[in-house]
Amino acid sequence: MEDWAEIRRLHRSEGMAIKAIARHVGVARNTVRAALASDAPPRYGRGAKGSIVDEVEPQIRALLREFPTMPATVIAERIGWTRSITVLKDRVRVIRPEYRGVDPADRIEYQPGDTAQCDLWFPAPRIPVGAGQVAMLPVLVVTLAYSRFMSARMIPTRTAADILAGMWALIEGVGAVPKRLWWDRESAIGGTGRVHATAATFAGTLATRIVLAPPADPEFKGMVERHNSYLETSFLPGRTFTSPADFNDQLAAWLPRANQRMVRALAPATGSGAGGRPVDHLAADVAAMTALPPVAPTTGWHHRVRLNRDYYVRLDSVDYSVDPAVIGRMVDVHADLHRVHVTCGGRLVAAHDRCWARRQTITDPAHRVQAARLRAAWQQDQAARAVARRHEDGHPVAIRPLSDYDTLFGIDPATFTPGTHDAQSGQSGQGGLEVVR
Repeated sequence: MEDWAEIRRLHRSEGMAIKAIARHVGVARNTVRAALASDAPPRYGRGAKGSIVDEVEPQIRALLREFPTMPATVIAERIGWTRSITVLKDRVRVIRPEYRGVDPADRIEYQPGDTAQCDLWFPAPRIPVGAGQVAMLPVLVVTLAYSRFMSARMIPTRTAADILAGMWALIEGVGAVPKRLWWDRESAIGGTGRVHATAATFAGTLATRIVLAPPADPEFKGMVERHNSYLETSFLPGRTFTSPADFNDQLAAWLPRANQRMVRALAPATGSGAGGRPVDHLAADVAAMTALPPVAPTTGWHHRVRLNRDYYVRLDSVDYSVDPAVIGRMVDVHADLHRVHVTCGGRLVAAHDRCWARRQTITDPAHRVQAARLRAAWQQDQAARAVARRHEDGHPVAIRPLSDYDTLFGIDPATFTPGTHDAQSGQSGQGGLEVVR
């Protein structure tokens, strides 16, 4: 390479003759002539040699023609290949696209305010949730497709109640509603291929539309999937979490920095540079979105139940105490990501912090005191009712023990055998006893 460059310099810059250049560089004159005639630097090339796969290539092509996705290991078995599997895999990798076809992926241009991609991310660390329990909890991640602005928060479960409550919290944080919300076939959103009624009601209240990914299409919402990987590699390492609230606090403090990173796909805000920042494009994205509804959508847990004697209601495997004064009446249970409220006839009868642990019992001490007071009053009332038993003519009615009836009919409980015949009454002992008692 150095000789080639020196020959061309001496001839073109110094005007030296071919013979002089050959003598100066120490090469043959034909070498000088070849260097001056070439348009590219010299390259070493080795002639192609045959491969041990060449003789079986027709068999490989025959199999791929009928079964384009057949693995190379199966092909090796079918053709009786006993040599190195690596060279066979390399040849199959080259040939396969001719039979399987190509699936080009177009680049999508997102318009401001049009699309938000949503997904659940499950970070590996188990988070302490109380009562000595740890759990792998879902994190709802929403990415605005135009600005690449990312928002996220941890939620208790992947049920529709908690997912929709988390979505509303993140949308409120942005301050506007994207025109479309892209989801994969998450079971709580549209696991059957159709948007569930609860999610459709939520979308209707926000004047938006939920779009479900086609089956087996992982690229449909690749933007938010990449953000999941970004959270995995840039947020998690080196962090420890003491509770879900601590996780959300650390995540909320980290997200503003993440949204100021440079993204190559974004246009630079200043007209120069290699990319832009999501936070610089957020205003244009929000301006094109739909305004927040005047009335917040109904999210979270909602159900009605009759309060049993144990004055507890169950929500997501956790029992919460209720004012025992409303036992036997219908109560309405409402819960969001943080609090559980129980009302009866519009009156608040219980309020608890939401417990993220499983199979726990949450008791308000005031409810336990009230239950003890009501129980004592009920016992006094029952005792008073027993003492006050009177006949219709006004005289008190005594409460006889059952042994008096045994004595009256001449039955000895120590020797009596059920099913025996009583000679005096003419009835079986068991039947007579049942009638008397």
